[in-house]
Amino acid sequence: MQARPAFLAGPAQAIETLKDLERRGAPPMRRAQLLVWLDGAAAVVFAAALACAVSALASHAPAKTVGVWLLLLAASGTVRGILGKAAGQASAAAAARVKAFARSHAAQALTSRAPGGALSSGEATTAVVEAVEALDGHVARFLPARFAATATPLGLIAVAAVASPISAAILLFALIPFIIAMALAGTATAAQSRAQFTALQRLSGLFLDRVRALPVILAFQAEPRVTRDLERAADQLAERTIRVLRVAFFSSAALEFFAALSVALVAVYCGFNLLRLLPFPVPEQLDLRRAVFVLALAPEVYLPMRRLAAAYHDRQAAEAAATALIALPRPAPRPAAPALSGPPEIVFEQVTIRYPDTDGPALAGFDLTVPAGRSTVLLGASGSGKSSLLNLLLDLSPLSAGEVRIDGRPLAALGTLSGQIAWAGQHPLLIAGSIADNIALARRDATRAEIEAVAERVGLTEALSVRAGGLDALLDERGSGLSGGERRRLSLARALLRPAPILLMDEPTANLDAVAEAQLLAAIVEAARGRTTLIATHSRAVADLADQLVSLT
Repeated sequence: MQARPAFLAGPAQAIETLKDLERRGAPPMRRAQLLVWLDGAAAVVFAAALACAVSALASHAPAKTVGVWLLLLAASGTVRGILGKAAGQASAAAAARVKAFARSHAAQALTSRAPGGALSSGEATTAVVEAVEALDGHVARFLPARFAATATPLGLIAVAAVASPISAAILLFALIPFIIAMALAGTATAAQSRAQFTALQRLSGLFLDRVRALPVILAFQAEPRVTRDLERAADQLAERTIRVLRVAFFSSAALEFFAALSVALVAVYCGFNLLRLLPFPVPEQLDLRRAVFVLALAPEVYLPMRRLAAAYHDRQAAEAAATALIALPRPAPRPAAPALSGPPEIVFEQVTIRYPDTDGPALAGFDLTVPAGRSTVLLGASGSGKSSLLNLLLDLSPLSAGEVRIDGRPLAALGTLSGQIAWAGQHPLLIAGSIADNIALARRDATRAEIEAVAERVGLTEALSVRAGGLDALLDERGSGLSGGERRRLSLARALLRPAPILLMDEPTANLDAVAEAQLLAAIVEAARGRTTLIATHSRAVADLADQLVSLT
């Protein structure tokens, strides 16, 4: 079983969370680091070519010699551009890997039944969206910049020392105030970034929660109060953002000052050395070639540091995001059940389902044996626990007492069965895309011919014959334009497409007239053939199809 990330494993620190996530993007990140190192080497070649070209022009060298150095200058510049683009692509790939991993496990935390967590539903959803996206800059920009700032400046100073030891000493000592200024700026930015992310999370969570409660807000005429709450949260976010920008601008100005000052000191030294106007003796006498070489390398020494300073707020934003991810509830690990060899027998023994914060159980002391390969219908009024029983097999309802056995093996020991269950509900999930794309959600590797075959078997092709585009007709995320019967046929088509030994159906003919219901009965029989089937319904017509009828009261 894949190890869970640190932010889902308990009260881990944000820094440990980021380290764990960084390891997920290590393969492409190592490639990006190699490319960054090669870019530093290309910078040396670029400076050398520039120095030699200037020296050749000043000494009136043959045009062929000047042309060679200019060609090398252009080639090294082109190589640097290619290396920069490749490094950006590799770091973006690393960021994509890290975000996919973080989003998967964060979504798992939200959809689990794990109790706890201090976040509201809106704040938790915001944490999954905003916090995961905040990791992008950390991986794609900060990590490559940190590696470059660690490996490149000292190497370039060492190369510069070959041409001018005193210039290299100036560059080296000028790094000290630069590093101090960057550390102070980073400390100031960290607190402001955390406060800004908290304000963003509060505003996003508040807005999402209020949108969900909009009917209640309108019913009780609470619009003015909600508006004031949103305005207050928005003002707090604006204030926090301004503080972050203020610190960022001041820190950038300080870093640019020290970088410009150090380059200027090298330029002044090289100029006075060339003119022999230094007011003090030095153990070296520069020529034009060495002076230009050192001057060309000086900005390159500070470029990685400046990029690191520019990306440092991404690091602080990522630490704040990691704190939000840590606050998500810890999901209980549920390994996937071993593959079933065929339709299983399902036994419910004294099963009790009680949801948190409810007065009574949804189902209590329930016993049932569902024969292998047969269909069983649960008949009962709304609230009798039919849907809860189906959700129990889908790992969406809590088993408070009793036991569920699959072919004699306890469900708790097997793990989750969701990967071996075909589901047909009364409100199927729809995504923006074609009707064929929505059917293919049941099995992503399904061919077009297989999709068309299941659509034909449930009567969906005939129902869509009057619709422009047929199976290729586009839907929005609400499925606008699909009738109730078409939605249920689509749900049944998914169930047929998924090769699962267990089939669960929840009110497959609810809210349909007698004619539409009769048209769906054959599709239900077709979907249930050869599977262990459990159907929750109010319909007597559906109940007549069952091998076993169970009444819940």
